[in-house]
Formats: sequence, structure tokens, C-alpha cells
Amino acid sequence: MGQAELQPFQYTPEEYFALEEKSEVRHEFYEGEIFAMAGASIAHNTIAGNFYIALRSSLRGKKCRAQMEAVRLAVQENQHYTYPDVMVSCDPADQRESQQLHHPVLIVEVLSPSTEAYDRGLKFNQYKKLPSLRHYLLVSQTTWLVEWYQLTEHGAWAHTALAEAEDALAIPELGLAMTLAEVYEEAGVVPMKLNFGTEEK
Repeated sequence: MGQAELQPFQYTPEEYFALEEKSEVRHEFYEGEIFAMAGASIAHNTIAGNFYIALRSSLRGKKCRAQMEAVRLAVQENQHYTYPDVMVSCDPADQRESQQLHHPVLIVEVLSPSTEAYDRGLKFNQYKKLPSLRHYLLVSQTTWLVEWYQLTEHGAWAHTALAEAEDALAIPELGLAMTLAEVYEEAGVVPMKLNFGTEEK
């Protein structure tokens, strides 16, 4: 007789919200399953903080707000909830929210080994369903690399890789202009190096 297959416990959205109110650990929710979020490294926090500080400054006087990872995003109501590392919303309804946003224009995810496949795959495919989203940034914490996905006027997602210190992330509608050196300031992350020489014996 074969071993019974264990079914994951299914939570209702209401049970998930109740859990989040009491829990010291944040959880993401996808179609009834919940996933505890791992603790972040110092490099991860520093990079996310650099984005948040730059965005807070660039958005001053604009009708947009930057939020950090403690704010939940409703990707699909009652189906999928996440905690992006940094996001920006310019939607008036989001400005009145106290716990979660619905209409981000920009999302930043700092990659971790345990979440990279999720951030690149399922999560990005889900984020693409957000009508408001225009910019998605995947940021390495092991080397200097920012992958910038922009929604074009034709509805396609264009990809730009930034890997040099002077490479600039410029998003005029948000007033943001950051070089890669500013993204990784004080994060202790080593720039990518190309070595075409022969190794010394």
C-alpha cells in the first residue's frame, strides 16, 4: 500500500489576516497556502534601505509614496498576498490604506538564494497581472547586478541589466536617478569582475 500523500493545510484569507496580526514572522499567501518569510541579511536590508531612502527623497512633493517590506501587497484579492522589499504607489486609494497596497507602479525585490526562483518566476508572472505596475527590479545581493523590467507602451516587458558602477537607473516619472554605486553603497557587496587572464600557478 502506497504512502498517503500529505495535503498542505489550506487557510482562508480571513484566517491568514488573523494570523498576520498576531504573528511576529510575516507570511506570504498563495491560493490557501502560507509561506513564512526568512530573515534578511545585512546586505539585503542595506540595499533595500538605499532604494527606500532614494525614493523617499525623489518622491517628495509628488503624489506617490514609497513603502518598505512590512507593508503587504494584494496581488490578487483573496488569492495572493506578498511583502515586496520596496514598492511605490501613486494611487489615491492606496494612500488611504493602513496595512496593504493594491496599485504599485514600482516593485523592488532583493534576491535571496531561497526566493530567487520564486521572484523570477511565479511572483513576476503574478505581478504582471497588476494593471498599475510599470517597473520591476530584481537586485542581486551577491554581486553588483540590477535587472530592470519596464512595461513598454506596446505592453511588453523590456529587460535592462545594470552591472557597472556608473550604470544609472533613471525613472523620470518617479524622479529617481540612482547609479549602481548608490544602490550598493555600504552593502559590502563586491562588483562583478571579468577575468580573461590565465590563473597563476
